[in-house]
Amino acid sequence: MSKRLSMKSVSVTPAALRVEWTNGEVSEFAGLWLRDNRPEDRDPHSGQRLIDVTDLPEDPRIRSAEARDGIVVIEWESESQRTSFDLGWLSEQAADRGHQRPELRTRLWLEGAALDASRDFAWTALSAAHSNPAARLDWLTRLLQDGIAFLSGVPCNEAAILEAMALIGRICETNYGLVFDVRSVPQPENLAYSDFGLGLHTDNPYREPVPGFQALHVLVASRAGGESLFADGFAIAERLRASEPDAFSRLTQTPVPFLYRSKDAELYAERPLIQLSARGDVTAVHYNSRSIAPLRLSNSDTRSYYAAYRRFGALLRDARFQLELRLDDGNLVVFDNQRILHGRKGYSSAGYPRHLRGCYLTRDSVYCETALLRRRLEREAQP
Repeated sequence: MSKRLSMKSVSVTPAALRVEWTNGEVSEFAGLWLRDNRPEDRDPHSGQRLIDVTDLPEDPRIRSAEARDGIVVIEWESESQRTSFDLGWLSEQAADRGHQRPELRTRLWLEGAALDASRDFAWTALSAAHSNPAARLDWLTRLLQDGIAFLSGVPCNEAAILEAMALIGRICETNYGLVFDVRSVPQPENLAYSDFGLGLHTDNPYREPVPGFQALHVLVASRAGGESLFADGFAIAERLRASEPDAFSRLTQTPVPFLYRSKDAELYAERPLIQLSARGDVTAVHYNSRSIAPLRLSNSDTRSYYAAYRRFGALLRDARFQLELRLDDGNLVVFDNQRILHGRKGYSSAGYPRHLRGCYLTRDSVYCETALLRRRLEREAQP
C-alpha cells in the first residue's frame, strides 16, 4: 500500500500545483498531468479513462487552488468547470513516484554455488500456502524478487500440480497440453525426455509469447544423478554488461531465430538472447542451444557475434554461477522462465527412474495473483 501523507499547504503556478506535506516532503504536479487525471473524466464504476490525449487542452493553465476538508479544488484559466482532487489520492500518487511494489524489487543472485536453496530462497509447505494467506504472499513476493521459489509436501500424484498452481497463477496450455511429463522415453522428440544431462537454458524461446513461469513437481526423484541446476540469467547478463559492454550490446541487438519442429508442432520466433526494457534494464534472457536455428548474420558480423555468444555461454557454464540441488519426491519448484535458466545432470532411468510433471504459467497471472492477495490483506488489516 502506498503511504498516505498529510498536507501542510498548497500553492500554484500557472503550470503546476505544489503541495507541502507535514513530513517536510514537497510534491509538484504538472497542470497537464492534473488535467489528464480529472476524476470527472473517468468512469465511476470501472475507473477507466473516458477521454483521449487529443481531447486535452495543449497547455492548461491553473488560476488557483484551495484545500479544504481533504480536497484540493483547482480552477483553470480557460475553463469554467472546477476540478476536485482527493488529498489522499494525491498523496498516494506522490508516494508512488518513488515507490516500487515489493515484488518488482528484483534481487539478483550471481554466485549460485555459494547459496543454499532451503536457506536463501522461499521454501514453504503447500499446506501453509493453502491455509496462511500471509505466508503465501511472502512466498509469491520472493518468487518474483528472486525468480525462483520452492514448495514442499506436494502430494505425489498427477493432479497435485494443478491444485498447487491454483494458488500461484493461471496455467498456459501449449502443444504439450496443460501439463507435461518429464521422464525418459524411447526416441524422444525433445531431449528433455531422455537420460541426458541438459545444459542451462530457458524453455520455448520459439513460442509467442514465451511462457512466463514454469513449475516442475517431482513425483519420483532419481537416487543417482538428475540433480537440478539453476542460474540467474539477469545477474549473469549484468556481469557481461559490466565486464564486456560491447559483447553485451551485440547480444541485445541481434535477433536470434528459434525453431521447434515435431509431428504436431511447427514453432518459430526471433528474439535477442538478452532483451532490454525501454530504460535499458534486462527484462528477459532467451538461451536454448537445442532450439536455436542457423543464425542469419553477414559475413562481417559473424565472428564478432559468435565471440559475444561464446562469452555469454561460457559464463552460463561457470559452476560458480549455478545453484545445484537434488529435489526430492513431493518437492515443487516454480521459476521465471524468462530469467532463470535451468538444467540437470544426467542419470540412468534403467537403474533409477525419474519422473517430474511440469506446466507453464502466464506471466501476468502470477503478478496479478500477488497484487490481489496483497490488496486483500491490506484491506483486511485496516481498522
